Amino acid sequence: MTIFFGYEKRQVIQALRYHFLNRPEIRIMVILVNVFALTSVILYILKKIRPEPFLLGSFLWIMLMVSFWYILPMMVYRRAITFKHHFSMDFKEEGFTLGHEKGSKTWPWTALKTFIESPHFFHLYFDNRSFILVPKDGCRDKEEVAELREILKEKVKKRK
Repeated sequence: MTIFFGYEKRQVIQALRYHFLNRPEIRIMVILVNVFALTSVILYILKKIRPEPFLLGSFLWIMLMVSFWYILPMMVYRRAITFKHHFSMDFKEEGFTLGHEKGSKTWPWTALKTFIESPHFFHLYFDNRSFILVPKDGCRDKEEVAELREILKEKVKKRK
């Protein structure tokens, strides 16, 4: 199975958001900041604390969300020249190949640690931080997307 694709900025930004917010350490940090913000609101309403901790919690929450929702995905998108090119990707029994006008690279399926699926992409992870975004738009139709999904389920374990 071979697909051809380029990247659309809006979809890539959304996929990067999905990637960052699915990281366990970021989830824990978001939960802790939310608990701190909610606790400070409750304590402020009960007049147990001054408004500064409440304002600090609100500021931390806003900065965290802005950084993970806007700043971080935009920084990654701007720095990675990869998203400006067009690719072909060939999926075979023994592995997969990512091709570009300047060359290609082949990996065995064992090189992938896991994969996840987001609304517009398959995220193929080599390790916790290295991954390839494979756009579903590269597939001809929904049947080809389903076929690619089945190939990935068979060859790579899916992260929950």
